[in-house]
Parts: sequence; C-alpha cells; structure tokens
Amino acid sequence: MATPMDRKTSDSQATFLEAERSGIKLAIKGRLIAIAALGTWYLFTRSDRVAEVAFAAGLLALLGGLHYALVQSRHDRPWIKYAFVTVDILLLTAAILLTPEAAALGLPKIIVFHYDVFPLYFVILAVAAFSFSPGLVVWAGIGGALAWLAAFGWVANNMDVRLEWTDVPRTESAQAYLEVMLSPHFAGTGSRLQESLILVTVAVLLAIVMQRARRTVHRHLEADARNRLITDVFGRYVPSAVADLVISDHGSLAPTERVATVLFIDIAGFTRLTERLGPARVVEVLNAYFDAVARIIAAHHGVVTQFQGDAVLATFNVPLTDDQHAHKAVSCAQAIISAVHNQRFGGESLSVRIGVTTGPLIAGNVGGGGRQSYTVHGNTVNMAARLEAMNKELGTSLLVSESTAKAIGTERLKMIATAEIRGLKGRRPVYTLLPN
Repeated sequence: MATPMDRKTSDSQATFLEAERSGIKLAIKGRLIAIAALGTWYLFTRSDRVAEVAFAAGLLALLGGLHYALVQSRHDRPWIKYAFVTVDILLLTAAILLTPEAAALGLPKIIVFHYDVFPLYFVILAVAAFSFSPGLVVWAGIGGALAWLAAFGWVANNMDVRLEWTDVPRTESAQAYLEVMLSPHFAGTGSRLQESLILVTVAVLLAIVMQRARRTVHRHLEADARNRLITDVFGRYVPSAVADLVISDHGSLAPTERVATVLFIDIAGFTRLTERLGPARVVEVLNAYFDAVARIIAAHHGVVTQFQGDAVLATFNVPLTDDQHAHKAVSCAQAIISAVHNQRFGGESLSVRIGVTTGPLIAGNVGGGGRQSYTVHGNTVNMAARLEAMNKELGTSLLVSESTAKAIGTERLKMIATAEIRGLKGRRPVYTLLPN
C-alpha cells in the first residue's frame, strides 16, 4: 500500500515530468528561432539557393510544429523527443552531403568538410538542452558525432587521392605546407575525430550539469512534499495555524503571555444524546459538528486549541496576533449559534452554549515523555468555561464577559445579569447578544 510520503514523492515526480515536457515545448520554440535566424542568413548570403533554403526551413518548421502538437497529447511517448532530434541530425547531415558546389566545380566531395558546417550540430545540441533532459542532450551529442563521422567516412573512403595530417611536411617551406593543407584532397581525419570528440564532450558536460540541477530541483520538490505532508498530518492533531508555526520555527513554539479572547463551546444535553445514540453514532455526529465549528472558527481567524468530549476551546489573538480578536470572537460565536440552529449533524439537531471572555493567558507547548500539545492556561480560560456553564442557569446560548464587552462596546450586547464568578471578587455583569 502506498504511504502518504510515497504519494507526495509521486506528485513531485509528476510535477518534474510536466516541467520537462514544458521544457521540450520551449526547445521546439528555440529550434524555430534558430531555423529562422540561420535561414535568413543563408537567404541573404546564398541568393543562388533561395529555393533550397526555403524548402529546408519550411520542412524543419513543419517537423517542429508536429512535435509541438504531440507534446503533452495522448500520443506523446518518451521516445518521441529522441526521434525528432535524430531526424534533425539526419536532415542536417544529408544537407551537408548534398551540397552541390564540389560537383559543380569538379572538386572532390571531401571539400564540403572544409566548410564551417560542423558548428550546426552544436545548434541541435543547444536546442536539446532546452528540454532539461540529460538523456536527450547526450543523445544529440553522440548522434551528431556519429552522423558527422559516418558522412565523412563515406566520402573519404570513396576518394581516389586522399591526403592526411601525416602528409603535411613539417620541415619544408610554407608553400609546401599550404599545398597539402589547402589541397581539395586533404581529408584531415584527425580533425574530424577531434570535432566529434568535442561535440560529445560538450554534450556530456551539459548532461552532468543538468543532472545536478535536476537532483537539486528534485530535492526541493521532495522537501516541499515532505513539509506539506508534515503540515497535513500534524494539522490533524493540533490547529493548522499552530502546525505552520511549529514547522516554520523548526519544532519550537515558545511560551507566550498575551491578552487574548477565549471562546468555550459545549453541546447542550450531550449526556442524553450519547445515551440515545450510542458510541458509533455519537462519533459520527461529533465529527460533523466539530468540522463545521472548526471551519467557522478558522474563517474568523480563531484557532481551535482543544477538543474535549463535546467541548471546543478556541482562542483569538494567540498564537496568531489579531488586533480585532474580541470582535471576531463574538462574531464567531454568533455564526456558530446560527449554523447549529440551521443545520443537522449526522442527522441530529443540536443546540450549543458558548462563553466568551477576554484577558491575559499563557499559551505554549506542554507535555512529557516525548509528546507535547499546544494549549492555553490561565483564569481567562477558566472564565470562558464558567460563562458557558452559566448559560444553563440564565436560559441563554451565549454569555460574554465584562472585559469582552468593554473591548467591543455594548451596542451589540445587553447586560442580562450580574453574577458571582468563581475566581473573581464581587458580582460582575454578564452580557448576551441583542436579537437581530
């Protein structure tokens, strides 16, 4: 069975393959530019061969268009790019062998290898490099070298008179030296071998550079996939915002003391619900309910720090800072009450009680035995839980503390009672939302 990491690695490989195909399309565009540039040059410098140059350029452009259409289509295959590079090499070699000047002037065919045509194989190599495929680059280099040597060997073996570097005089006059070097019968086999070796060497060096670059990109893709996997898995057990902070801080999340707003939610009548539904159905209901509540909290920039039984503890302004934390917490509470009123969860209708308060608290990772959990501590947290419980006594769904009311203003709130709240001296006003 494939693991999540295997699936992430497979995704990175698919991304890399897609990038390579895009590179091949770019290579085809570069090839077209090279054809246009070289074709224009030959048209201006060889006006006697306009028809041949136009035909060759058109044929090469047509082949490029066909290749471009095949890339990323349902007919695309890994070998196709090698086939088109091979065709380019064969067409270039055929054009070199069919150069008519030698026959027209009564010169031996070997004279064509005295022209500056060999660099054209480097154009094919450069175009292949756009694909970012080391294999294609090596193929272009070796294929070009073999085609060049094969063409040269075929011509050289059919020469009646053939001069080589060994026939060049080393100690005689310059005139004798030039007579051999500039002779139409000079083949220069060593030079042809050297040219081919240089082409293959450049291709191999380019392929090595590409392979190193590909490995670097692969490592980045795999690291990115691994980070996404960690965030996904870690985010199932802690708030995703906390997971992102822990990963960005390389595993550390220092304790923070900050004024924040805490929202505590509980399902009314949950004990009776569990007795009626049984464990399996209760879990189904809770999962649907928690999913909806968590989405609403996240939409209001809050962070769920704890699921406990049927209760949800959420914080605003910690660990993520938010100057409007009190306003957003109250709006979040209102949205949750509305959602629960209008939805069914696992086929069940629910009602909730919520307490909201603002004050100082401490947040951070706690735990032992190699396991930690992100949580919040302080009287502010306890106050939110107590306000939630007081809803039952006052017949309300939402109670807001005096500190939160001061933070957001009382226009949206009405004081419903003054009550003694454990941990605080004297009676304190508590508020609920005004009806819409």
